[in-house]
Order: sequence, then structure tokens, then C-alpha cells
Amino acid sequence: MPDDAGVYRLTDDLAIIQTVDFFTPIVDDPYSFGKIAAANALSDVYAMGGRPITAMNLVGFPLATMDIGILRDILRGGMDILKAAGVTLVGGHSIEDAELKYGLSVTGTVHPQKVITNVGGRPGDRLILTKPIGTGIINTAIKAGQADDLTISSVIDKMSELNRAAADIMARNRIHACTDVTGFGLLGHMAEMMQGGDVGICIDHTAVPVFAKTPDYAEMGLIPGGAYRNRDYRAHMVDFDTGLPAWVPIVFFDPQTSGGLIIVTPEADAQGLVQEIHLAGVSDAAIIGEVVDTPKGRIRVI
Repeated sequence: MPDDAGVYRLTDDLAIIQTVDFFTPIVDDPYSFGKIAAANALSDVYAMGGRPITAMNLVGFPLATMDIGILRDILRGGMDILKAAGVTLVGGHSIEDAELKYGLSVTGTVHPQKVITNVGGRPGDRLILTKPIGTGIINTAIKAGQADDLTISSVIDKMSELNRAAADIMARNRIHACTDVTGFGLLGHMAEMMQGGDVGICIDHTAVPVFAKTPDYAEMGLIPGGAYRNRDYRAHMVDFDTGLPAWVPIVFFDPQTSGGLIIVTPEADAQGLVQEIHLAGVSDAAIIGEVVDTPKGRIRVI
């Protein structure tokens, strides 16, 4: 099954989680880019119920065309996120590259019996999403010079936000599955959560947190190519009810950067879990749908 990171058991009570992620800049400010890239790389460890402990920088930098001060700011942003997460930077690797790239390889720890995978939802379970979606569309609007300052600030703050608080709470509760929302978009990652199972998913589009300007930008055509690729790849698994706003299908397939967690938990625990996550400062967390027994292998958006 495709999962968020690799897990290797060392002993009966200790396993390591390993993951790596890097990409080209999605915002203009180097310091913010460093923060976002680091938060994004750590997210896979949180999604699997682990605690990240060490990281190594990965850098591709165009020395001939870009000031080295930009790289210093990127690394400073990444380091600030690592400090906030309690993660130790133990090294890294850099190459000269025609295009700037930055990210991290991350190692975390988890008890082998407490690993949370992205499958295992049971009929009646509720799905909780912890961050708004729409970062791909908003980043496209930023590149096009169409995004306002408030929207830019809001999306940078959320992409820089660690999933640590929600993951810590998740570790103390009954959780049947979890994943983080990144490049495959909300529906793409939900499709992965059904693979190998005997269930379906029903999503209430009005319950899904979405960045305020995302529908407007989508209707303006400010849509990344990845959203169309995600839709084309998974559209056969998704049924959209008639009468939904026109922006819903493409926004729900929008590729995310450093998105939130999708947490699958029993119905009886869901409201209490959301309240606990809110109290920890994750204000956007919401119950967005449920696992259903039919139709199997399909996602219905109502």
C-alpha cells in the first residue's frame, strides 16, 4: 500500500520513520519558503503517528545567478521550523543547480504497534481535516500577481504551520487511519485511503475548510496543472452531486503544499477530538465527512 513514509522496526518497541521531500520555491520570500519546505517535510512523520527527531538539508542552488544570501534566509527559515518541532539538524547535502530547490530528509521514531497508516477506516468513522485547502490555486494566483496581501499572508502562515499539535492529540486517541494532504489534493489522498479496503467515503463540501479567495481564483482560471492531473487520474472514483458550485471539483483536486492531516476516528470520538484540536490552537479543524460501507471504493461529494 502507498503510505506517507517508510517504517523500519529496530526492536519490539522501537521503529524509525523515514521520509524526504523537496521542491522549488512557491513563494517569493526566501525565509518563508524555508519554513514551508521544512514543515512540509516533517508532516509525513506526524501523519504516521511518529515524532520527528533528526533532519538533513537538501539544497540545489544556482550559484552563478543567485545571491548566496537567499540561501542563508531559506536555511534560517527551515532551522526555525526544526527548532519549533524539537528536531535536530544533523547535516545535509547541496549541489549547484540551474533551479533553486530546498527540502529535508527526516527521521522519526514510533512504537511499532502505534504506527498509523493511511488505510483502515471503518463504516461510520468520521474524517477530520485540520487545515484549509486551496494552496495550489493561491500559489498560482501569487505567481500571476493576482493575490492580495491578506491572502498571501494567510496561506504562508498555514503552510508554515506544523501538524505537530494535531498529531500529539491524535496519539492519545482512537485513530483508525491518517494521512496528510499534499500533492495529490484532498480527493487524491482520500482515494489512497480506500485502497485495499472495503469501504467508501462521503464528503460534505460545505464542511471542508477552504481558503477564502480560492473559489474566486479558481473561477478566474488560476489553476495549477497538477489539479488537472489529479482530477484526470482519480475522477473515475469520485461522484459529485448535482448542484454543487462549479469550483468544487477542481479545488478538491488542487495539489497542496504542507497541508493538514486527514484523521479517521470513530464517530463517538470525533466531536471531542475536534474540540481538543481547537483548544491546541488548530482553529480550522473540522469534521468533513464519513466512511461508508457503500458504494465501495468510491468517494461521494455532496
